[in-house]
Amino acid sequence: MRMHMTTGLLAATLFFSAVSLHDQDLAGVAKIYRPRLESNLTQNIMAFWYPKTMDETNGGYILNHDIEGKLKGNAPLKMIVTQSRMLWLYSHLARNGYGGKEYLEAADSGFRFLKDKMWDQKNGGFYWEVDATGEEKLLRRKHLYGQAFGLYALSEYYLASGKQEALDLANQLFDVMEARAHDKTYGGYLEWFNEDWTPGPAGGNTYMGEPDHKLMNTHLHLLEALTTYYRACKSPPARERLLELIEIQSNTVLRKNLGACTDKYLRNWEPVLTGGYARVSYGHDLENIWLLNDACDAAGISNYPLLDLYRSLYDYALKYGFDQARGGFFNTGAFNQPASDHRKSWWVQAEACVACLYMYRLTHEARDLQIFEKTCDWIDQHQTDWENGEWFEVVDADGSVTGDKASIWKGGYHNGRAMMECLDILKAQK
Repeated sequence: MRMHMTTGLLAATLFFSAVSLHDQDLAGVAKIYRPRLESNLTQNIMAFWYPKTMDETNGGYILNHDIEGKLKGNAPLKMIVTQSRMLWLYSHLARNGYGGKEYLEAADSGFRFLKDKMWDQKNGGFYWEVDATGEEKLLRRKHLYGQAFGLYALSEYYLASGKQEALDLANQLFDVMEARAHDKTYGGYLEWFNEDWTPGPAGGNTYMGEPDHKLMNTHLHLLEALTTYYRACKSPPARERLLELIEIQSNTVLRKNLGACTDKYLRNWEPVLTGGYARVSYGHDLENIWLLNDACDAAGISNYPLLDLYRSLYDYALKYGFDQARGGFFNTGAFNQPASDHRKSWWVQAEACVACLYMYRLTHEARDLQIFEKTCDWIDQHQTDWENGEWFEVVDADGSVTGDKASIWKGGYHNGRAMMECLDILKAQK
């Protein structure tokens, strides 16, 4: 008995010593990188977006700024994806105690615009595009990618403001998505619809690619939307759909002989690998890791049964997509080959930072912190525009920068969210 007790005490001592060592490792990283991330968030990212992108006349957000952050003229339109992303950003800033009441007021403006100008009062759901005033509906059809961000933003705004009308609208959106878009035969969601939620036309512009397909990308953002929506409403139907999306994002969209995800599927989830679809997007796979983590936490289930999946996605991205020499992650590459697109997009670097810290919390592997550090260093030195604010959209292989600071596809959501997610983890270290 005495020998067993001694062995047990030794094992316990070794365990707690290891935990203490891991905590010290993360604490050391936190000491260096927490102030840098806080500076990037408050003095660079948010200093750029607020208040210059507030539309004081029409409501919502003006997103039409060039590479130097200068307004390119009156924005001709507003699109549901980025209007929702900015509403989410201001709501999350307010809920996490950054700034004062100004961010909640900024979120109020975005909510009013979505509710009064972008919501289809007759059929439910959000229009894809409206003009700058919101009065003219430019693109009236429905795509689930846009609806996902609408649900995400409404849910976060409710959590930040406590306003019941926001949750009521989120409930209406969930109900119409459930009734008209959920695929009860094959699982997941159909994505492309007319204004009245009848199936969208087979040809032409679907806003997000070809019709009659399901996208990993769309379902990834449905996952994050349902995660926040379930936290807001706690309804059993929302949890059921969240669990279904966890299954899709952790199993269905994974090519198991590859260890990576692909994007395009037939309705029955048969993968489409012809043309340009036999490629891996490292940023989406890294984003998938931490969004699945967060979804499991919200649903109250363990992440450890998915750890092997997380490692597969992470290892593949590191092997083929990480720039070992300079840090940061490239965009895409063909199967089992080094990246062929050596551009570095702002959103990929943002999602990579978060994935590294989520992985470290699960694995306590030193390499995860090393990749985090190298990626953050790349962001500080090359992706961040410290002179004009915000991050450069793309850094090309030769180091040149391209892209607008704000557009209908670029807001402050990816990098603003990444800084807050990373800070949440680093702040836990004393």
